[in-house]
Amino acid sequence: MNVCFMSSRSTTPAPEEACTTFIAAAQLMLDPGTPESRRMQVEPQLVAQLPVLRALGVFNLFVLRDPALRALVDDELAALPGDRRSAA
Repeated sequence: MNVCFMSSRSTTPAPEEACTTFIAAAQLMLDPGTPESRRMQVEPQLVAQLPVLRALGVFNLFVLRDPALRALVDDELAALPGDRRSAA
């Protein structure tokens, strides 16, 4: 899969960019043909989209089916400031 990711920026990505980047990164991470070095490159890009996706309520509507990806996202979401789960 040939996917171009946006460069690192200090501004918050637009919702459409966050969704596109998250999905492309998730697909690469789940593809068994993706080298580990590439997975390590895209993981921070995937994680960087989580605040926007959380603000949009994406994770209240959808559940990630892959257990490893779901665990990664859940851990990263719990570590974000303002996470309601960490107060429970």
